[in-house]
Amino acid sequence: MPQYETFAGSPETPDFATYAGAAWSRLLRTALLLTGDFHEAEDLVQATLAKVYARWERIPFDEVDFYVRRSLVNNNLSRIRRRRVTHLLMPFLPERMHQPDNDHAESVERRAAITEGLATLSARQRTVLVLRYWEDLAETDIAELLHCSLGTVKTHARRGLAALRSHPAFAAFDRSHPVSGARR
Repeated sequence: MPQYETFAGSPETPDFATYAGAAWSRLLRTALLLTGDFHEAEDLVQATLAKVYARWERIPFDEVDFYVRRSLVNNNLSRIRRRRVTHLLMPFLPERMHQPDNDHAESVERRAAITEGLATLSARQRTVLVLRYWEDLAETDIAELLHCSLGTVKTHARRGLAALRSHPAFAAFDRSHPVSGARR
């Protein structure tokens, strides 16, 4: 668990502004993968943090990240249910800080293919894949986050990956190279 600045009166409660500032870019990347649109992602993160702020002092310190991530996912699913519209997707994904970019053109093409492929998945499949491969959560954590069984998470992941692998955008890529962010 990352260390955050705490309130003067409480050594175990992190300051909301410090937490939000530290988590913003991570939440925005996750939201971008969930929504497919940068502006929608910003709105989703902002709405999520506003809702979290209202309950901030009641959230157990050791569950802050889990609670915020669950709120982000639930707010996204609610947004999808409310809107049911086609979203314009960005042609690239945000850069990951720790990954060197050896071949920029191939990297951009690969990210565009991933984004295009993610757009074709159901909301649940997309959410499971983003949480599993980009947020690096365990399947049991995803099941708890989404209020479903472990088998359901595995099914969504298997079907989502199969759909991505069979998507025409991936035809140009060699199957021996792992997709950015995915584990093999």
